[in-house]
Amino acid sequence: MFMNLRTLKYDDKLLNFFGLDRERIRLLKIVPSSDPEAYGSISSGALKNTRITGCLGDQSAALVGQQGFSEGCAENTYGTGCFLLYNIGEQPVISKHGLLATVAYQFGKNAKPVYALEGSIAVVGSGVKFLMNNLGFISHSHKISELATTVPDNGGCIFVTAFSGLFAPYWIDDAKGTIFGITQHTERGHIARATLEATCFQTKAILDAMEKDSGHAPAELAVDGGMSNSDLCMQTQSNIIGIPVDRPAMRETTSLGAAIAAGLAIDIWSHFDELKEINQKDRKIFEPAISKKESAKMFKQWSRAVEMCRGWLDEEEAIEEE
Repeated sequence: MFMNLRTLKYDDKLLNFFGLDRERIRLLKIVPSSDPEAYGSISSGALKNTRITGCLGDQSAALVGQQGFSEGCAENTYGTGCFLLYNIGEQPVISKHGLLATVAYQFGKNAKPVYALEGSIAVVGSGVKFLMNNLGFISHSHKISELATTVPDNGGCIFVTAFSGLFAPYWIDDAKGTIFGITQHTERGHIARATLEATCFQTKAILDAMEKDSGHAPAELAVDGGMSNSDLCMQTQSNIIGIPVDRPAMRETTSLGAAIAAGLAIDIWSHFDELKEINQKDRKIFEPAISKKESAKMFKQWSRAVEMCRGWLDEEEAIEEE
């Protein structure tokens, strides 16, 4: 928040904006993602004196774990929320479409940093837990797909899961969770499908914003995280974004990315080419199975629902909730 993306140093303008005085606070040292000397070592326990040589934030680690080292690589982690990172190369792009610009990684203090655009979705796995804990639709989170497959489609239901407003790229803080299209024929399975689709639609909105900001679109989307275990959800995701979805068999890519960063620092690997065989076995590719026209129609309906969910909180109510 306080770092200049170009210089990779603390920015005096930002510090002044937030009312922070360098002389009165101790700012953490800014270090690269991978370095043999930057972090010190473990002080106690079985791994005492083991050097710490890599450090990445969750989403950057997932991008590295998916080996998204080339410009145009996109990675999405489906957890409680959802976080999508898009590699934009060695020059930062300041978003004009509701995204965040960030440093994806820097492997070595003399290496050029690689930048990314980032978009986040507030409600993903927590939406499934809402169906389980609040509505009693399912007994376990993993049964969401089983329930959703009891019906052939969403039955006209659109679920805008804006429990705490909508995040990227919309940034609508006065929205509330809203279900549109309910009829006397609506079943639990329809709402289950609509819950999964809500994540897929928001992911498409973020990818569209990334294309507008960067000037190019990803060829595929690498995925991981709990909800990526659902074949139905990942197939739906591919249908809606119109590109392949690539899911590894081992989906703990955040941990893998941290290990890669540490390994690069101490020459376990010296080049990205040496990583090519890691976590490649039994990957599953989901290809789009509907037409672009049908996908566009679905997304248009979603976008209409998003506009209709605006303004459920007036200004005074929003202040009270905060």
